[in-house]
Amino acid sequence: MNKINLIDELHKRKLIFHITNEIKFKELLNKNVVSLYCGFDPTEESLHIGHLLPLMMLKRFQLAGHKPIVLIGGATSLIGDPSFKKKERFLSKESVIDKWTVKITKQISFFLDFNCGTNSALILNNNSWFKKINILSFLRDIGKHFSINTMINREAIKKRIQRVEQGISFTEFSYNLLQAYDFFILNKKHQVSLQIGGSDQWGNISSGMHLIHRLSKREAYGLTVPLLMQNNGMKFGKTESGTIWLDPKKTSPYKFYQFWMNIDDANVYYFLKLFTFMDLKEIKRREQNKNINNQIIYDKALLAKKITSLVHGEKNLLAAERITNVLFFKNIEDIKISDLQQLKKDGIPVLEVYKMKDLQEALVFSSLSKSRTQAKNMILSHSISINTKKITNKNHVFNENDKLFNQYTLISRGKKNHCLIFWKRMI
Repeated sequence: MNKINLIDELHKRKLIFHITNEIKFKELLNKNVVSLYCGFDPTEESLHIGHLLPLMMLKRFQLAGHKPIVLIGGATSLIGDPSFKKKERFLSKESVIDKWTVKITKQISFFLDFNCGTNSALILNNNSWFKKINILSFLRDIGKHFSINTMINREAIKKRIQRVEQGISFTEFSYNLLQAYDFFILNKKHQVSLQIGGSDQWGNISSGMHLIHRLSKREAYGLTVPLLMQNNGMKFGKTESGTIWLDPKKTSPYKFYQFWMNIDDANVYYFLKLFTFMDLKEIKRREQNKNINNQIIYDKALLAKKITSLVHGEKNLLAAERITNVLFFKNIEDIKISDLQQLKKDGIPVLEVYKMKDLQEALVFSSLSKSRTQAKNMILSHSISINTKKITNKNHVFNENDKLFNQYTLISRGKKNHCLIFWKRMI
């Protein structure tokens, strides 16, 4: 990808939802190194996969020779963005925000190059200017450029106002001005001419462009990426068991990998365009052959591999693949204790015990069977495995040979139902 075809490439990948003054912006990109920014409010201790598209958009611009700036919302996170939120976000203490800022900064550092010359990435925190600002000066010098009529007619604000039981506080209402001021400061001090974000940020981005034009008479640009929803109507990155986080301590690399392995088949090639840097011709070729020899399954694994490697690194990718090979392909020889620790955290159901009478009891307590009678029949029908080995003795009693690393036992019913027994040690 280069400066000349960057925007065309983004369109082909369906990465652009909104873009302002596209023809003029393309001319600017082709002539200059453009500084652009995306903001991330540390309202949690980790980013989640809903943040991946904006992060990867920054990376795409950097690979094309432009300068990405990440703005950590140390100040704005104390307010909370109301955009398309059903109710006001819980406001965290400043000390907590500071801790989360450190963690999120570390996560973001993994995606961009901070030592590549003129277009090296930069991370800033808007608390560095908001903590110095005077409330009266802000209202007089910034607030006067915004019309309440315009602000309340923005879709995100209008929806909240129409919810009588929730409404919107003045605190949240002011967020739009704060983000607009961020864009103005970055434009003034760092020559940032483009803000990117999710499509739900369009109103905030537009306000920033408006403020820059009013105060500096400069032209600024906005670009948003699509917000993704799953076929079940659930927000992308959410599962029945919760959010898929980028922090491996909150979502293990194995569970992260499995999220991508379990996406709907209809999204595989769309997501390869969005979340990888694969050549578009190669993606198209694979899509054309998706029904030949189950090619789509291999392409789904390729997607999971590329994104897991990008977010968690090669070592954690290999661990996720090892666990997958154990659970689905019965290859347990290479399993490591760290892999089993991942499984214990969030990979599969876990049964923690000091002792267990026999396999039938374990099947009942793990909910792999409804009764001892059903458990016995499962064993006799060769449906049950311990550490991937079929068990045929209906009266099987656990022994030390059943314990991996003296602490773990993997019970499986068929190919897709598993439980990990963690043998607690007597103190």
